Amino acid sequence: MKTILAILVTAALAFPAGADTPAKAPNVIIILVDDMGYGDIAAHGNPVIRTPHIDSLHRESARLTDFHVDPTCSPTRSALMTGKYPHRVKVWHTIAGGNHLREGETTMADVFRANGYRTGMFGKWHLGSNFPYRPIDRGFDEWLGQGDGGTGTTDDHFLNDRVNDRFLHNGEWKQIDGWAEDVFFKAATDFIRSSKKAGKPFFTYLCTYSPHHPITLPDQPSSEDIARNLDRSTAWFHAAIERIDARIGELRATLAEEGLDRDTILLFTTDNGGTVGMKHFNAGMRGGKGEAYDGGHRVPCFIRWPGGGLRHGEDITPLSAHIDVLPTLVEFCGLKLARKEDFDGRSLRGPLTDGRAETPERTLFVEFQRTFKPIKWENAVAMNSRWRLVNNKELYDIKADPGQKHNLISEHPEVVEGLRREFDDYWSKVSPGDRERAVFVVGDERDRETFLHPSDWYLPMPPWHHARVAAGANDAGDWQIRAARAGTYRFEVRRWPREADAPIAGVPGIRKTVDAWDADGPKPDLIYGNAKTVFRKLPAAAVRLTVGGQTRTLPVTGDAKEVSFDMDLEEDRTVSVKAELIDGAGKVLAGGYYVYCRATGGH
Repeated sequence: MKTILAILVTAALAFPAGADTPAKAPNVIIILVDDMGYGDIAAHGNPVIRTPHIDSLHRESARLTDFHVDPTCSPTRSALMTGKYPHRVKVWHTIAGGNHLREGETTMADVFRANGYRTGMFGKWHLGSNFPYRPIDRGFDEWLGQGDGGTGTTDDHFLNDRVNDRFLHNGEWKQIDGWAEDVFFKAATDFIRSSKKAGKPFFTYLCTYSPHHPITLPDQPSSEDIARNLDRSTAWFHAAIERIDARIGELRATLAEEGLDRDTILLFTTDNGGTVGMKHFNAGMRGGKGEAYDGGHRVPCFIRWPGGGLRHGEDITPLSAHIDVLPTLVEFCGLKLARKEDFDGRSLRGPLTDGRAETPERTLFVEFQRTFKPIKWENAVAMNSRWRLVNNKELYDIKADPGQKHNLISEHPEVVEGLRREFDDYWSKVSPGDRERAVFVVGDERDRETFLHPSDWYLPMPPWHHARVAAGANDAGDWQIRAARAGTYRFEVRRWPREADAPIAGVPGIRKTVDAWDADGPKPDLIYGNAKTVFRKLPAAAVRLTVGGQTRTLPVTGDAKEVSFDMDLEEDRTVSVKAELIDGAGKVLAGGYYVYCRATGGH
């Protein structure tokens, strides 16, 4: 069995452009669906969901049937973007700052743009919401998204509910009518058409927020659909997927109409294992999102490229993973790398194009670890084509026992020992520095105002969505920043974000026209509630702000909506920022949840 080091060296040497470079650079589209499991597709045996367009793609694609991602969102996305394990690139969580892709890492978009492609990102990024972590800072020419982590998260617009929302277009908020996923697919289609018109190949990264909760739609499933899906929550979950399925059909029709179908690589996958849908069908697997069993990380992956000689309509059985996507595309598209990249993944060109190709055995690793210090084997699995060593305590023969019901750890000590050795090699490579905190750059011309929000507080469970902020969560964390240039910076501290337009010591008075429904009915107010929404007043009398070694306190007067502080920052020095809301007795009520920082003058 090859060691991980040997595999990495092989991968790193495999991708210079050469004799096999395609005569015409293929376009690339990656569709990544959020929280959709392997079993949430009719073609995989789900008896109630209706996914005709995904089923058609399944029939016409090379299908990676043993394809693995991480058990949650951000880690999967970082691996897909870099070809490296998430912990190597500092992504170990979806909140608490652990979702920020290490500054300076080369992304898939960087590679494509450097090779003459137009690059567009539409939908959920979840790898950072401030400079230098945004999509337009990481290689994308065009970006349309909402909150980095999703609807209702504290970096999202306070009024969004996935219907007729505000969207970030290249970093600026813009109102666009329609269901969010429809908006993203339309924007991606427009980008594809404009790329053709410009005569340039394109890389399109299209990531839905649905069917991740909160599941909201512009209309309600019929009573027949609810009955077909057995319960309301599953009906809404499946309805979201079925709407996405229809958009995939329209996207493929556009490729055909524009004459782009043959020369476009279309890859469809999802970001983690099953959630709501697995209650009724999980393709025989154990576990779901957030677990180290196969149900948490084995997902669909279909690749179609009519002009590329792939094994369309066949199952590709060798063990594969998200870290293989970038190395594979580098080889398929004949991309040149600006520097030698030590990929953890490897190209899948051999098995995708030749059924007789030799595929060396390998061991892959997946973790779901949200501890603030790395803990070896915490909710982790080491796996090869036959064995799964889960949490260093359970061993399963996945060929004989795909449901992972029979722990064989005492019966195969030699297998266990081998997998442990390989995990040791993996751990020594990925864990150093993986918990280093994200640092936002303020005062840069590319992002003139930095929006600091509590999802990024370095706490075990920060108030990561507006609902917890609305309820007055009493947490108080900090952010790390560094100034692009020395000077005076204004820190505007708020209890509510600007768009809520509410006093620090009061609550918003917001009403919305009903344009979204979830399984509980119409949503007239905000994504995280209707008449039951909790808006808690915090009797803040003052705001305290600490920036580096400077601490100042200012009173909250009347119905003030913000308290602003001017602080001097040195160039390129990392400092901590912490805002606190204080009552009349000097007690800290909560952190200053929302802080807007911008340069006001230079030295």
